[in-house]
Amino acid sequence: MSQSTGSTGSGVSPDVASAVALEDAHVATLYARLDVLRAQTADQLAEVRRTLATGTHQSRFERDAFATLYEDRLSQLWSVENRLCFGRLDLQPGTEDPRRYVGRLGLADERGNQVLVDWRAPAAQDFYQATAAAPRDVVRRRHLLTSGRRVTGVDDEVLVAAEGERTTGDAALLAAVTAPRTGRMGDIVATIQAEQDRVIRASERGVLVVQGGPGTGKTAVALHRTAFLLYTHRDRLARSGVLLLGPSPVFLRYVEQVLPALGETGVVTMTLAELFPGVVGRGDEPPAAARVKGSLRMVDVLDAAVADRQRVPARPLRFDVDGTRLLLRPDAVAAARTRARRSRKPHNAARVTFVRELLNTLVTSLARSRGVDLNEERDDLVTELREHVDVRREINLCWMPLTPQKVLAGLYRDPGLLERVAPQLSAAERAALHREDPTAWTEADVPLLDELAELLGPVEESAGRARRDADREEQVAYARKVLEDFEASGVGNPLVSPELLADRFSTDGPTGTVAERAAADRTWAYGHVVVDEAQELSAMAWRLVERRCPSRSMTLVGDVAQTSNPAGARSWAQALKPVVDDRWRLEELTVNYRTPARIARVAADVLRAAGISANPPTPVREGEHDPVAVALAGDGGDAARVVEVVRARFASLDEGRIALITAEVRGDLGSDALRAAVAAALPPGAVATSPDDLDAPVSVIDVQRAKGLEFDVVVLVEPGAVLRRPRGANDLYVALTRATQELHVLHAEPLPAGMASIG
Repeated sequence: MSQSTGSTGSGVSPDVASAVALEDAHVATLYARLDVLRAQTADQLAEVRRTLATGTHQSRFERDAFATLYEDRLSQLWSVENRLCFGRLDLQPGTEDPRRYVGRLGLADERGNQVLVDWRAPAAQDFYQATAAAPRDVVRRRHLLTSGRRVTGVDDEVLVAAEGERTTGDAALLAAVTAPRTGRMGDIVATIQAEQDRVIRASERGVLVVQGGPGTGKTAVALHRTAFLLYTHRDRLARSGVLLLGPSPVFLRYVEQVLPALGETGVVTMTLAELFPGVVGRGDEPPAAARVKGSLRMVDVLDAAVADRQRVPARPLRFDVDGTRLLLRPDAVAAARTRARRSRKPHNAARVTFVRELLNTLVTSLARSRGVDLNEERDDLVTELREHVDVRREINLCWMPLTPQKVLAGLYRDPGLLERVAPQLSAAERAALHREDPTAWTEADVPLLDELAELLGPVEESAGRARRDADREEQVAYARKVLEDFEASGVGNPLVSPELLADRFSTDGPTGTVAERAAADRTWAYGHVVVDEAQELSAMAWRLVERRCPSRSMTLVGDVAQTSNPAGARSWAQALKPVVDDRWRLEELTVNYRTPARIARVAADVLRAAGISANPPTPVREGEHDPVAVALAGDGGDAARVVEVVRARFASLDEGRIALITAEVRGDLGSDALRAAVAAALPPGAVATSPDDLDAPVSVIDVQRAKGLEFDVVVLVEPGAVLRRPRGANDLYVALTRATQELHVLHAEPLPAGMASIG
């Protein structure tokens, strides 16, 4: 039986009004308890801050550690203000806990009785998993509709019903699905569905692939799974960190509020373009270059490029060392190079062996020429050789210390070098790699830079590493004692482990959070990696991700029917075989909560017409608006016609957001030109000033930036031009499925196959 109301005003049945009043009173007690905990934690933090750090380093460490613990706890308590409690479970009579409230975090009253269950706890699992077919001791599931701190309505699902009663209720879900979009993704913690919950709570071990078509909530599932794993495996993941990889900066801004609202603020969020510290890949990569850079053939190309910098001179090298003539033959250099390579060390570390071998050869010759005892004079002779300008220059020319940026820039700049080290590439492929500005790094360059960093190693080890490692064991022991004192003070904090405190506060003071240090350290090994739009990663990008997570504990979400990267995945098996072979498992999300069926059918027809095999998800609603096609004349007035359609939709939309998605077919219909034209026709502030702005009601973006986002209304310009992109049918499928309410297609070219049904 479904029982739902959105308010407590007139027209509401007495039973519903009574239920709302009951829940309102209980939620008020929960907020009162939350306020008490906030006040207690704030007082404890203030007391710690008033305490002067005197005496030993340990006293300063203890003060800073306690302050960090209280700050983290206070941040968590404030992050759950909105919809603190959103559900209730009524269980079978005789159950130990027959009435159970579910919310954003767990709360106990002053006597220690559980009054609110964290949504991630095992006790809350039935809120998401119980169904009428398998009720799991649940008699009724109640969704609480709230505004601020007040309960405004309830939606009941009776799972064990008396004869004649309905056993399903979906008002809460449909309300969330049809709500106007705000420009930021919200959490779905109150309406997680059973198949989503199964993925969220799956084991963290190994590689989990979550295949989900448009609107299945795969991004939301990935974010909630991240929060769940941090809750369940806090000790391990708090030390090593969790990395969330998103497809673009605008996407990461779109989802940035979800994890904090779930009480998690320590996750490292990045795009692939930012995964190499000190470099941010910008700009678009031509498709031909993207294909080559993403290919595994680049592993051998880069290895050969490094080997090419380990040179043997064509003729003997002659030196005059303070009047003594020395000769260094090519065969001696070749022998030193062979010994260095046999060490299997990275280039910069192996260089030590190479230099030592050549110096041994030269110092032996120098001692012999001068008639001195080699054993007695070795140190002085080595110093003399190291300080000799010609010796130093020639040895460096044979085996230079190198950086990834220097090697890759040289490869792009020098066609002759490319031909020498990349014979497996065609002439056209080598030409695609050449560019005038070799250091204008793009996203596709980042995996190559990281690969080179593995081949080269650091130029020199960072100073102080050995000392910090020696200090850590002592710091962990002391941090454990601090945590025990903190627990004894009456405010537990599951967010921090002894190792996390020890890492954060070294003997030199605070060194940053795990997230901050992990983001700056190329060699950091994350405890878990979540990749959204994982189908976009190239084979070289997968090698980079694998290095960031040696344990192979990963959650990969995506849809191979939406791949737009020319070097991206055509199937999960093809993409993952070089990384984990067949040691991965697949979960599929099958329900489309975003796209109305009227629009989804058109998108599915486009895939079929292009010969792409896919199983589009099933929409939960038919929708109220048929897709609309508007013919353009192909003349100079098309931009004005596009503006008029956007202006009409803007005028009819009370809330929500509009996306004008362009294919960059020509200047007047390009993103920049249309953005200016639409902004001139609408009120000030109505149009986003850049494609990365998510706050304005109207966004003008290209297909690539639209990936992962959703809008109430989508106006798509020239779908035929989208279809001509390298993976055009996939891109068109993406563009068509961004809308939650209305789709308007404007075209001068004939509509692509599969779109003929649009009126």
